[in-house]
Amino acid sequence: MTKPIPRISSRRNGRIGSRKNGRRIPKGVIHVQASFNNTIVTVTDVRGRVVSWSSAGTSGFKGTRRGTPFAAQDAVANAIRTVVDQGMQRAEVMIKGPGLGRDAALRAIRRSGILLSFVRDVTPMPHNGCRPPKKRRV
Repeated sequence: MTKPIPRISSRRNGRIGSRKNGRRIPKGVIHVQASFNNTIVTVTDVRGRVVSWSSAGTSGFKGTRRGTPFAAQDAVANAIRTVVDQGMQRAEVMIKGPGLGRDAALRAIRRSGILLSFVRDVTPMPHNGCRPPKKRRV
């Protein structure tokens, strides 16, 4: 009877397999970008690595309907469904942009059963930023 040869792996850390494997994520960050034409929801872990994302466009809405509150609600539901399965319980929420989907997205996150540690508005505001172009002479 022959002796089994032990397999020596060249990989040092044992991260073999699918890149989108089900990592257990107890806490994460939910980023909502609400523009007038679309709403993009990205769920990351606390280090900033993207775990799941969705948008009103990928949720099946076309054209001007992507900017609606219902489309934003649908996008949030699609993005959060996968991370709840991976065990996320707590999240921070960062909301950016002037769109109609802001409030609807936040309402959908609250309903999903994830506890929110805080909600922050990270919309970029110019402190009277760029100089406007000079006036046209007619």
